[in-house]
Amino acid sequence: MKEIEAIAALQDPVRRRLYEYVVAQGREVGRNEAAEAAGVARTLAAHHLDRLAEAGLLESGSRRLTGRSGPGAGRPAKVYTRARAERAVSLPARDYRTAAELLAEAAEQAGLDAGLCVAARRRGEALRGSAAPCGDLEEAMEMLAARGYEPHVEDAEGAKGAPGTAARVVRMRNCPFHAVAERFPPLVCGMNLALLEGLLGTDGRVRARMEARPGECCVVVEPSKDNGD
Repeated sequence: MKEIEAIAALQDPVRRRLYEYVVAQGREVGRNEAAEAAGVARTLAAHHLDRLAEAGLLESGSRRLTGRSGPGAGRPAKVYTRARAERAVSLPARDYRTAAELLAEAAEQAGLDAGLCVAARRRGEALRGSAAPCGDLEEAMEMLAARGYEPHVEDAEGAKGAPGTAARVVRMRNCPFHAVAERFPPLVCGMNLALLEGLLGTDGRVRARMEARPGECCVVVEPSKDNGD
């Protein structure tokens, strides 16, 4: 019942907007910022943010938002981030996670990494259907968002773009296979890369490559090096 109650907390439209905003930032968010983003008063935002924390959907803490310390730095403010725990409801009860972990364990022990990647790439191509390979990062973000990856654009670290511009990459705050990837990272991350290669296409204007970063998906998407951008 706790899982149902947690998800039911998002039924309120204001609470859902606040939750979606905090999640989308990928960092700690204060009450004032969240209230302004949701278009509500700070007191109302504080009430709903605390309810989301009580439901286990957000985690709360406190820090000085001014970035200063010592006398005159101001009181610590309450901040919120997405909770690390996963929430899922299935009626009737199902346990696909255990099945996925058992299959991953068997595949790893049998050395089936290559076969799994072939199957994942084929599944990605099937999901893309008759559509042409992805044409640009904006299109890639739409496709990734539809699959639950929560993509966002960042400047590429150490990369050089055209004069006066920064090279961009798409990173993803969420890995849809996070629970299994934590236990079998090489196997599942390789599968994920192959899946996205099939979904985005390997002969278009973007490419997927592995670049793991803590707390995010292990794959990044960037413009193909031979597309002239």
